[in-house]
Amino acid sequence: MYRPKSPFQAINQPDRYSAKKMAKPVNFICVAPAARTVFLMGDFNDWDTASHPMIRQPDGGWLIQVPLTHGHHHYQFLVDGKPMLDPRAQGVARNEKDEKVSLLAVS
Repeated sequence: MYRPKSPFQAINQPDRYSAKKMAKPVNFICVAPAARTVFLMGDFNDWDTASHPMIRQPDGGWLIQVPLTHGHHHYQFLVDGKPMLDPRAQGVARNEKDEKVSLLAVS
C-alpha cells in the first residue's frame, strides 16, 4: 500500500480525487414549439449534429440532460437542420470558424 512521506506528496498523485474531473448533469432547454427535430451539438460531442437528440416536452420546449465536466463549453441547438444560439446561455463565444456559439460555464 502506498503511503505518502508527507501530506503534500499525496496531492500530486494521478489517481487523486478531483471535482474538476467529475461530470455534472446539465439540462439544456430549447424553446422551439414549431420544430420537428432539435439536436444539441457542442465541443463535448465534437459538434456531432445527430448524437444528442432532444426530447419534445408538453409545453413545446425541447429537453436533454448531458453530463459535463468542470469548465467552459461551447454549444448550439440544431433546429430542423439550422443552427440556433441559446438565448438563455451564459454568454456568446466564437468557434474555430469564427461563428457565434452559446457559452456555458460548469463549476
